[in-house]
Parts: sequence; structure tokens; C-alpha cells
Amino acid sequence: MSFKVHTVESAPEGLKAQLEQSQKAFQFIPNLHAIFAESPQVLEAYKTITGLFVKSSLDTVERHVVWLAINVENECHYCIPAHSMLATMDGVSKETISALRNKTPIGNEKLDGLREMTLSILRNKGQVPQEEVAAFRALGYTNQNILDIILGIAHKTLSNYTNHFAQTPVDDAFASFV
Repeated sequence: MSFKVHTVESAPEGLKAQLEQSQKAFQFIPNLHAIFAESPQVLEAYKTITGLFVKSSLDTVERHVVWLAINVENECHYCIPAHSMLATMDGVSKETISALRNKTPIGNEKLDGLREMTLSILRNKGQVPQEEVAAFRALGYTNQNILDIILGIAHKTLSNYTNHFAQTPVDDAFASFV
């Protein structure tokens, strides 16, 4: 499928400022944002959900576990390297990132449980068996954490599905994490 990778100059009028914000935040315009620029609503929704998920009840490492678990499950060629780089920048261990990418145990019971709950919600379309929910809660997680995982799934659905349709080129900044 052919999707335009917009620049600030080629973006629809109402989106130039948003792409400039992306440029400022990343020091470049991520190709995903450049493709999202085709739809003002999608770019705004993505940025809004990103901000909300970052403020969720999940800590930094937990958010990256959710993001990478979803990206790997959805086989997103763009988001796996992008979030591997972002996780590295946020101090997530290389071992944790590797375990998530390779679908092997993280070696941390709580983080492994978070990945499993994320994947169960995703695979079961939100209809998670009660024994899995109970096991998740036994790890110290709450209903708010479950809702925040669902928010993370909504976030990654926008990007992963867009990347599948658009065949988004991986940015040079993420290339070493392919």
C-alpha cells in the first residue's frame, strides 16, 4: 500500500505544528508521525494516548514491557526497533528487552506476569479467564493496572496496524535495533 511520508511542508495545513512538535521532541520527524499526518485525528489521538499512557499507573519499565509485548505479538516491524531504542534510553535492561523480543522469560515474576496479562488481554480480546486475573492481582497489580494495559493496547493498535498498512520505513535512528 502506498502512504505518503509527510514533511512539515507537505502535511495538511492543520498538522504542520504537530509535526514540528514531533521534530522538536525527537530531533527528527518519526516516519510513523509523518504517515499519521495523513489524518489529523489519528495523529492527535496517537499523541494524546501516548501522553495518557505515560501518566498511567504503570512505571517506566512496566510501560515498556506492555509496549514491547504488544509490538512483538503484532509483529510490528517498525515499533519493535523504535520501542527497543526508547526502552534502552529509559534505562530498561538489555536482558529485559531481549527477553521481550525473543519471547523468553524476563526473569522477574512481576514483569513476566505483566507481559502474560497484556498478551492474554490482547489474544482473548479482553475476555481473560478469571484465574488469570486473580493470578495477576496476586502479583500486586490492580484493576487500574488492567485498564492501563488496555490503554496501552489501544495505543499500539493505532501504530502497529498503521505500520502494517503503510509499511512504514524504519527511521535511521531506530535501525540499529532492527
